[in-house]
Order: sequence, then structure tokens, then C-alpha cells
Amino acid sequence: MDTSRADLLRLLAFKSFRLGEFKLSSGGTSDYYIDCRITTLDAKGARLTGQVFFDEIRQRGWRPQAIGGLTMGADPIVSAVSVVSGELNGFLVRKAEKQHGTGQRIEGFREKGARVVIVDDVCTTGASTVQAIEAAREFGFTVVGAMCLVEREEAKGRPNVEKAAAPAPFVSIFTASEVRAEHVLQSEETQPGIFAVVAGCEMCGRPAVTNVPRNRCEAHRA
Repeated sequence: MDTSRADLLRLLAFKSFRLGEFKLSSGGTSDYYIDCRITTLDAKGARLTGQVFFDEIRQRGWRPQAIGGLTMGADPIVSAVSVVSGELNGFLVRKAEKQHGTGQRIEGFREKGARVVIVDDVCTTGASTVQAIEAAREFGFTVVGAMCLVEREEAKGRPNVEKAAAPAPFVSIFTASEVRAEHVLQSEETQPGIFAVVAGCEMCGRPAVTNVPRNRCEAHRA
């Protein structure tokens, strides 16, 4: 893993990853949450995000003219990649056409027939990425790739996006498992040897065997 990619993973794990009980926008629940915007809107995080995405795009040989995605998860990624690259234009896709002014759904770069890459921050069901892909094609763009910063590896997100993007490929920079593993590693390094002997597990109430990073019993420590 190159330096920029490794630094971005560490920053995501430190700033954006949290363990606990969370309700997702998809309607499901999870024992962890990733708020990528805390990282992508961070000064260092924005630079790293732009560099890692742009490096991946160049390595794939997609040669796009622009990069864009559904507001608002994609917004900081689009800006970061555009600035770091110095050559890729940016566009944003509204969730619905605005009811005033020009009424357009695509904001920013608007050259029909242009090669574009669709980006998103987190892919769970893939719904927001799919919406952006469909809107881009409906406008007249040629989608040559789709990318997300973190793939949650659940809720059929990957197959949903792959189906919508085809024949263009779908690429994730990191998986949630990778971010989680780095988060746990950081917690163990900063709080070595700390165990909750008396406390109960926050998941089920049974005796906890660790409190790094949260009170968990043996069954829920992973």
C-alpha cells in the first residue's frame, strides 16, 4: 500500500469510524458507523482523498474529463480530486431537479458525451451511486467508471452498483473490514492491556472481557 493510501486509511479509522449501535440510512442497523465526511472535509484528509482517487483513476486508464456524484456524500471527494488533479472537472448530481432557475439536476461540468467517473463516499446498498450513474447517463455523459471511498460489503451494494455501472467497472478504495481492522489496531496501540473486569457488555449485558474500544463480552468483542 502506497504512503498516501496508508495515511488515508489511518485517518479514516481514527476520525470516521465508530463502534456502537447505529441505524443506517438504508433502514438497517449496524454495530459500527463510518462518517467519511469527517475525513474528506478535513484539510489533510481532503488532500489524501484527492490524491488516492486520482492515482486510482490514472492507474485504471479511464481518461475521464470529469468526476461527479450524488450530493452530498460525493461533494468533498469531487472537489478534492478536481483540485489535486488540476485537470479533471467536477459536477454534482442533485437528488431531484430543482424547482427554480434552470431546473437542472446536473450542476457544474455539463458537456454531453464526455467521459466521466462517478464517485461516492460509502457504499451500503449502492442506491446513491446508482442514482448518480443513471442521472449522468440520462444527461448524456459516458460513464467509464464508478468508485467509492469505503465499501460496507453488505446489503448487496456491490452487485447493485456493478449492474448499474456495467460495462464500466466499480472500484472501492477501502472495505469497511479494512477500516475496522485499522481502528481496532489504533485502539490497542493507544490503550494496551486495558480490560473491563466488572463492566457489562454494551451489546448483551454479559460480563465484558475488554473495553477496547467499547465494553464487549467474548461473543461481541470482534
